[in-house]
Amino acid sequence: MEQYEPEPLSAAQLAAVRRSVTGGRGALTRRSLLRATGVGTLAVGGLPALSGCGIPPAKLEGDGRASSDHSAEEKRVVFSNWTEYMDVSDDEKHYPTLEAFTRRTGIAVKYTADINDNVEFFGKIQPQLAAGQDTGRDLICVTDWLAARMIRLGYAQKLDPSNLPYAFAHLSEQFRSPDWDPGRAHSYPWTGIPTVIAYNSRATGGRTVDSVSQLLDDPKLKGRVAFLSEMRDTIGMTLLDLGKDPAKFTDDDFDAAVARLQKAVDRKQVRRFTGNDYTADLDKGDIAACVAWAGDIVQLQHDNPDVKFTIPRAGYMLSSDNLLVPARARHKTNAERLIDHYYRPPIAARLAAYINYVCPVDGVRAELTRIDKSMADNTLILPDAAMAAASHAFRSLSAEEETAYEQKFAKLIGA
Repeated sequence: MEQYEPEPLSAAQLAAVRRSVTGGRGALTRRSLLRATGVGTLAVGGLPALSGCGIPPAKLEGDGRASSDHSAEEKRVVFSNWTEYMDVSDDEKHYPTLEAFTRRTGIAVKYTADINDNVEFFGKIQPQLAAGQDTGRDLICVTDWLAARMIRLGYAQKLDPSNLPYAFAHLSEQFRSPDWDPGRAHSYPWTGIPTVIAYNSRATGGRTVDSVSQLLDDPKLKGRVAFLSEMRDTIGMTLLDLGKDPAKFTDDDFDAAVARLQKAVDRKQVRRFTGNDYTADLDKGDIAACVAWAGDIVQLQHDNPDVKFTIPRAGYMLSSDNLLVPARARHKTNAERLIDHYYRPPIAARLAAYINYVCPVDGVRAELTRIDKSMADNTLILPDAAMAAASHAFRSLSAEEETAYEQKFAKLIGA
């Protein structure tokens, strides 16, 4: 018996969508910079329909209903991923790591880069999931907040550990047990995305900027500071600076973070809240320092040695994109074997060398060094022990909390 649980997007959540449309991580392709989090990005033309009816998930009883697994007799797997999120050959006609999987296992992969944002993709597959039907996909990659929602609604199958020996052995400790999927029963991370502090050393006169307090209070930075328009990143970093744990904060803690930021806004310390469009101003030095997405900084540093990053002593925020097997998927075992394939260190290193995001796989340093030593030494791709220990995740929110928090954050940033 299926139970229907409407969860329409609130006005505040829709405002967050619109912010992402104009400047969020989803505004650029994955290879160049980063992708959308929060409630994701949408084509502006799709917003009226969303505001009218929301996305009404139907909760399925049980733990991610499975159909009969046809993996043994059907040597294939269908994988939906984000654009620019897979290694390709120089002629862009082959996917080397996927082809290595087929050679080793005999399982053919139908790979489709048909995910451009979380909300749009969920809207595409949700009717089938709600009806208890196969989506036609055996493996998907979605951001942590959507992965949490799908698991809660019973839309993701529980994984079989016996098919995931490399994944279990090599998953980095910092990714092992998110609050939305304890012990990674339903998911494995594809990549991690850090939120850090960035600064232009020429614009700061050679001074290092290494704390949110410095961003908010240093008079020498007045009017040349930016924070992100993504709530989880800006509030998360501010909570850490206040000595609060983003994984356990209360309503009062959230309000304290908003108030701390509001004071800096009122003093005109903060120039603006931005999506990825801060990169041009940081590159030029018009913004001296900001809260930034690590993928942006990796790209900017290729051409501008003045752009630097720091990890605050209080820590930094880390989100992730995650592999799930949808309910009713036809080839669950084959999908699990494909997940496990990407936790083999040589394969993980090849992928990390191409996409330049945080690799969630332990034991790849030697392999990545053989490909590109500078990448192996970059802690934004392979975090060292200290950086891994400093990472924090924003806790899962209820629908009510997300609406309330987005409303307060929207007021703060003038959205």
